[in-house]
Amino acid sequence: MSRALPKYNKRRVGLIGGAAAVALSGAVIAGSALAGESSDDNGTNARTLAGPGTISCPAVAPRLPAVPASAQAEVDRNLGQLDTQIAEANQRLADTVGQGGPNFVQNAILGPLEDKRVAAINRIATAIGRTAERPAGLDSLAACTLDAEGAADTGGGAGGDGGEAAAPPAEDTGQGADQDGAGQEGGNGAGDAGVGTISCPAVAPRLPAVPASAQAEVDRNLGQLDTQIAEANQRLADTVGQGGPNFVQNAILGPLEDKRVAAINRIATAIGRTAERPAGLDSLAACTFTK
Repeated sequence: MSRALPKYNKRRVGLIGGAAAVALSGAVIAGSALAGESSDDNGTNARTLAGPGTISCPAVAPRLPAVPASAQAEVDRNLGQLDTQIAEANQRLADTVGQGGPNFVQNAILGPLEDKRVAAINRIATAIGRTAERPAGLDSLAACTLDAEGAADTGGGAGGDGGEAAAPPAEDTGQGADQDGAGQEGGNGAGDAGVGTISCPAVAPRLPAVPASAQAEVDRNLGQLDTQIAEANQRLADTVGQGGPNFVQNAILGPLEDKRVAAINRIATAIGRTAERPAGLDSLAACTFTK
């Protein structure tokens, strides 16, 4: 008796085999498309996958003056922080592809990154300024850009922090009064009683006499501190029930502290241009959450 398969069984086997081959080919192609990160020829430039793009930031190290030996360690440490901040931002960019609305990258990644860079850059300037002339204009290097085509960030000096040409200044331009005004900076803010409230130490009472030439800039940044608290309390209300046990600390209090460090440093810098720079104000940056 012949063991040949009936014709319809042959066709069935052929169809199944063809489908399996197509599926396998598709998996291979998809795996190739999702292969790991790429780099340029010399291996120094980090890239995210082509899909999400890459965040590029202006190089800070080449813009620094001669660094005093006493400040070198602190400067190097903060240049390293700038590298870490860019790497973390690029990782978050890759992890959140497709999330949020049209302004998600700006509001959730580029904005907080700029605040962190302002704080690190100010620490660098302060370290140099203790024993030499404080470098001016470095805040203009804080803002970063998104290259949607995945072009790599280019290396930049001792800390490796680097990127495209300098971005516009990171100065905030918001209006506002000091802590005794409507913003209630240092008080309980605008948080809804049901979700808790973010409270921050008052900055204005800790300031020395403000020179007339610095008053407008100081007032503007005190107003920014008010705005930052109001925005944080609003986000607290908008995200009730989201995230894990550390959500408020990681997603709200942490970024708020970075923003406050940047604003407080701008206040100290404005005063320090024509008077003694106030010290210890960074201790007022951290805020607390009260349920």
